[in-house]
Amino acid sequence: MQVFRGMDIGTAKPDPDTRRRFAYHLVDIADPSDEYTVAEFQAAGRKALDRIESSGGTVVIAGGSGLHFRSLIDPLEFPATDAELRTQLESATADDLREELVDADPMAEEVIDMANPRRVLRAVEIMRLTGATPTSRAASDQARAVRTYRPLRTFTAIGIDPGPVIRQRIEERFDAMLDDGLVDEVAALAPTLGRTARQAVGYRQLLPVIEEDRDLGQAREDAITATASLVKRQRTYFRRDPRIRWIPWHHEPEQVLRSALDQLEKDTPWTS
Repeated sequence: MQVFRGMDIGTAKPDPDTRRRFAYHLVDIADPSDEYTVAEFQAAGRKALDRIESSGGTVVIAGGSGLHFRSLIDPLEFPATDAELRTQLESATADDLREELVDADPMAEEVIDMANPRRVLRAVEIMRLTGATPTSRAASDQARAVRTYRPLRTFTAIGIDPGPVIRQRIEERFDAMLDDGLVDEVAALAPTLGRTARQAVGYRQLLPVIEEDRDLGQAREDAITATASLVKRQRTYFRRDPRIRWIPWHHEPEQVLRSALDQLEKDTPWTS
C-alpha cells in the first residue's frame, strides 16, 4: 500500500529524511484512485531489481505481503483481467460460479479453495479469458516451480519473529498512528480512494468514521483486530517458505540487526 501517494501514516511509510538517506523504490508511484495490481507491482519491481543489480548494487526487499515478495523473486504469473467480465461475474452467485468451474474442471477443488468466493470468481474469469482450467494451470512447469519454491534470482531471506508480544505492539503502533493524525489523513483521502486503496487495513476501518459518523473507538478496535488477523495470515504464508531463516524479535533494534548480520554471514543464498 506504500505505492499510493498520500497514504503515509497508515502504511508506516518511511519519513522524508529516511528516504533522502536511502534509495527507496516503489513508494509513491500511484494515485490512491488507481487500482494498482500485484502484476503492476511485479513489473515495476523486477525492472528496478534488474537495473540496480546490473549496476552492481545490493537490494533489500522489505515488507509484509508474501505474495508481493514472491512476485519479485519467483516465477509467478498473473493472467490478465477484464473489467467488463469481472463486473458480469460479480453479479453471479457463488454457487453458480462454482458449478461452472466444476462442470469445466471436475478436479478444480483439488487445486483451489472452493469455499473462497474470490478465488472461485478469479478462476472462472481466467478460464473464460484463456481457456485454462485450475487443474491445467496447476500442472504447468511454472506452477511446479512456484510450489517447490524455485526462485528466479539469488537471494537471502530473513524473517523476524515477533513472538507473543505482537498484539501489544499492534495496539501501540495503531495508537501512535492515530496520534500522528491518521484520521485526518483518511478524511483528506476518502474522496479519492479507489477500490484497492480502500481495502488497506486501518483505512478501511476508519472510513465509516469519516463517511458515516461511526464511533472512533469501535473503529480503533476493528483496525487492531484486522491488523492482527492480517499478521496471522501473512505469518502463516511466510512460514511455509523453507528459504526464510527466522530470528527472534528483541526490544533492542541493535540486537535484531546483529542477529540478522550473523545469519547473513552463515547463510547460503537461494538460487534458481
